[in-house]
Amino acid sequence: MLLDVYDLLPFDNPDGGAWKQGFDISYLDNQWDDQPLEVFVVPHSHNDPGWLKTFDSYYEDQTRHILDNMLIKLSEDSRRKMIWAEISYFSKWWSGIDEQKRGAVKRLLGAGQLELVTGGWVMADEANSHYFALLDQLMEGHQWMQRHLGVRPRSGWAIDPFGHSPSMTYLLKGAGLQDMVIQRVHYAVKKHFAQQQTLEFLWRQSWDSSPRSDITCHMMPFYSYDVPHTCGPNPSVCCQFDFHRLPGRRVNCPWKISPQPITEQNIKERALLLLDQYRQKSRLFSSPVLLVPLGDDFRFMESSEWDVQFNNYQKLFDYFDQHPELHVKARFGTLSDYFLSLHKRLSTAGTTLPTVRGDFFTYADRDDHYWSGYFTSRPFYKRLDRTLEATLRATEILFSLTLAEMRRFRDDGHLVANFPASDHFQRLTAGRRSLGLFQHHDAVTGTARDPVVVDYGNRLFRSILNLRQVLQSSAHWLLLLDKSQYNNDQSKPFMEMDDVMSAQDALPQKTTLTLSEEPRSLVVFNPTEQLRTSVVSVIVDSPDAKVIDAETGRPMTAQISAVWVEPSRASTEAFQLDFVAELPPLSLVVYHVTKASVGSSHRVHYTFSRHGNPPTVKSEHFQVSHLKGDEADTPLSLGNKHVQIWSSSETGLLQKLRLQSGLVRQVQVSFLWYGTSSARDKSGAYLFLPGPEGAQLYSSSEPPLVRVSRGPIFSDITSCFKHFTHKVRLYHLEGHAGRSLEISNTVDIRSEVNRELIMRLVSDVANGNRFYTDLNSFQMQQRRTLAKLPLQANFYPMSSAAFVQDSTSRLSLLSAQSQAVAALRPGELEVVLDRRLQQDDNRGLGQGVTDNKLTASLYQLLLEDRGGGAQEVGGASVEHLSLLAHLTSLSMCHPPITMVAPSDSQLPKLRPFRPLHSSLPCDVHLLNLRTLEDAQEAGSPSQEVALLLHRKGFDCSSAPPPSLQCTWSVHEEVNLDDLFSPLRFRSVRRSGLTLLREHDQPESARQQQLRPMEISAFRVEID
Repeated sequence: MLLDVYDLLPFDNPDGGAWKQGFDISYLDNQWDDQPLEVFVVPHSHNDPGWLKTFDSYYEDQTRHILDNMLIKLSEDSRRKMIWAEISYFSKWWSGIDEQKRGAVKRLLGAGQLELVTGGWVMADEANSHYFALLDQLMEGHQWMQRHLGVRPRSGWAIDPFGHSPSMTYLLKGAGLQDMVIQRVHYAVKKHFAQQQTLEFLWRQSWDSSPRSDITCHMMPFYSYDVPHTCGPNPSVCCQFDFHRLPGRRVNCPWKISPQPITEQNIKERALLLLDQYRQKSRLFSSPVLLVPLGDDFRFMESSEWDVQFNNYQKLFDYFDQHPELHVKARFGTLSDYFLSLHKRLSTAGTTLPTVRGDFFTYADRDDHYWSGYFTSRPFYKRLDRTLEATLRATEILFSLTLAEMRRFRDDGHLVANFPASDHFQRLTAGRRSLGLFQHHDAVTGTARDPVVVDYGNRLFRSILNLRQVLQSSAHWLLLLDKSQYNNDQSKPFMEMDDVMSAQDALPQKTTLTLSEEPRSLVVFNPTEQLRTSVVSVIVDSPDAKVIDAETGRPMTAQISAVWVEPSRASTEAFQLDFVAELPPLSLVVYHVTKASVGSSHRVHYTFSRHGNPPTVKSEHFQVSHLKGDEADTPLSLGNKHVQIWSSSETGLLQKLRLQSGLVRQVQVSFLWYGTSSARDKSGAYLFLPGPEGAQLYSSSEPPLVRVSRGPIFSDITSCFKHFTHKVRLYHLEGHAGRSLEISNTVDIRSEVNRELIMRLVSDVANGNRFYTDLNSFQMQQRRTLAKLPLQANFYPMSSAAFVQDSTSRLSLLSAQSQAVAALRPGELEVVLDRRLQQDDNRGLGQGVTDNKLTASLYQLLLEDRGGGAQEVGGASVEHLSLLAHLTSLSMCHPPITMVAPSDSQLPKLRPFRPLHSSLPCDVHLLNLRTLEDAQEAGSPSQEVALLLHRKGFDCSSAPPPSLQCTWSVHEEVNLDDLFSPLRFRSVRRSGLTLLREHDQPESARQQQLRPMEISAFRVEID
């Protein structure tokens, strides 16, 4: 377990000599006499799909030239090799080359001279990315490779993501990869693995007691993936073998000793100097096979660079061949060449690699430079990423159901003629690719230049708008009672969203609906696989409104609250209407909203307070009271049947929670600032280098305005501070929706200099130094806060969940966006909300982070009773979220989608769409229902759909007394026909996670095994 390694290491960073972060390596000259050293030099070019330039600029200026030259230069000599990772670039290049060149590419692939590694759309970030998006970009790349090249990737190559997650390795293994390479790991961890000769290991999932999830992983031992840090431990020597740095070329060696062209005069001395580095590096590994990458960012661009690298190296390799007494065989190779040879040597020697569990966060590349800043940088876009992800998933599912429904309706397997299925499929593809591109390790990370961030933002924004068209059009067809009335007019859509996104950097704004006696139709889509009780919220132009279920005429419970234009001034034109909707799984339900008689609607009652300066409240339609006298000093309290909360009347911030069971916990919310170090090195986009004073309590010159609302559907407390508005809301609902507290923040720190704003929860949970954070929303990982590490090292990535627990309680914070999280003292959890930093942190970006926006963040806080312990897997305590937490997170990340029909149209008859008879078991998540591309007709949907199911692992020690309204089975077997009844599957084939044909199993039974924690993929046709 990596956790045990952390406990073991002193993190003292002594000077290691030539290998600064390591140690001196010695060897005996005769060491390779029996087993010659076998060296694979692997040429590569690391192409960021956006960083200092946009994706398109990099492509035009650099990448296309690299790939053009690759074709020419590899064809010149069959001994030359190259690996390539980013399919986003490769596919763009492919679409611009002719058939002759395409044939040449296929020949190089077939001959093993060119290898596509990982095969993802990008080389994804592994800290902030959600597993849906990680898998989706892998699928997009693999499907593209299968269709255009007829190949699949066998090895993973992740040399630049800033830390590594086992969730990614799970997906790679599930997609059929056997081996992988990683690079950015904490220098002290690298040194430890090197000393133990365990840089090559079997990486296993923490929750897996079998070797099923194992993947062979090679950890590069040195500081960087560039040539000075890949041939051996001494960068000043290795730099002399980067022939792109020859005198007179564009790059030089910072160690002041330049490379020399290899000649007959110097070849012996040069070859022995290089061999010495190879031999030293080889001593760090358990086999005599050595991987030596040869490349750097955007390398091999000009023809001359190919010549100097390949020709000089070939001379060195020939020299080794001519001198068998050196016992070394060196040649150009791909990753597959290397791993094939490695596995052969290991099995001959009877060596088994050690097993490792855990993850490689938080990364430090030198000194106390921990890369925990990027867990939060550019939080606006980390939130937009999830909005696109949820929109894409919802659209994929509804589109797939629509096509299946159409084929059933037509009864001949064809689609309806006037439905633009191909146009919509192309919008879906573009949406997948935008989300995929944003998973790049300089995109979702928030570590690109400002104009590049805007380019990503526009891609995300445009994709959301395009996907909404597909969603509306699909819903339109499904809801029509008389399908012949369907018409596809994008200029006048049948339905519109209930909110408008005006620009890539603006928060969405709800549209105001004009009400009258004539009913307005609202259509609500539930994108989850669970029956759910949800609060649907729309803005209307009247303080009196009523909602009925269009099918039954049943009135829905509703409340009207104010739309606050300013903290204490309510709009007179717009009002918020909230109603409770019962939404069957994956259903479209129609509601009618009409204007109601004056005073007939439940209006929210408001209480205001501001210490020392009572506000003047403008609100003509609502009852408003002020806290006075003693009232102003007693805590504010809200409650429902599950939980009661107390908050400070001065700040409105939470202080205490009590569950129905009687469990009481102090949970105090506070806000603090971190500044940056006064030393030379300061925080930037990547690094978090806080000042020695630590976090300082947020204080403002005037006390906040506190606004309490009480209504039949929800009650909340809003605190309006200068830099943020903070809201805690309690829903008065049955079921799991009423059991957690919804916390939302709107943050604006544009006035600040070198400051980071955090929200901290301080509880009396006795968790010691242990806490848990999620990895990519796929699994939970135990963390230990260590006093021997600097503050910034104790921050970890959190994509969607973190918790602290003791023997009687668990406090979980669930989030709708990625950010940094820490638990610096027992009972505490803190998340970083935004960071504004005036300087570059010397990692190549060349700028600070000052493009802050008005940014929203959303959380659910869940307190649960606990009994019983964690399950033990291989000696490590493995924890999961409770079922309640899984369902709460699902509801928050996949909210119902509301569409409105225009007011002027004579509405045709609509009928609700309910594709499933019942919810899926509540531990089975429908990850996706993704229509695959037609094999014959490019850009068109096929009848085949990728059905992805994730069976969640869950913790049973906190099963709540009123049981959840869903079922789960103790059996690992499920029947897919029963699960999705009344949908029928014409065919079902289990496949790999990226649905490659060669991973398809023969026609499968409907009875399928779904193991806890595992994702299962099926290629299905829906009847």
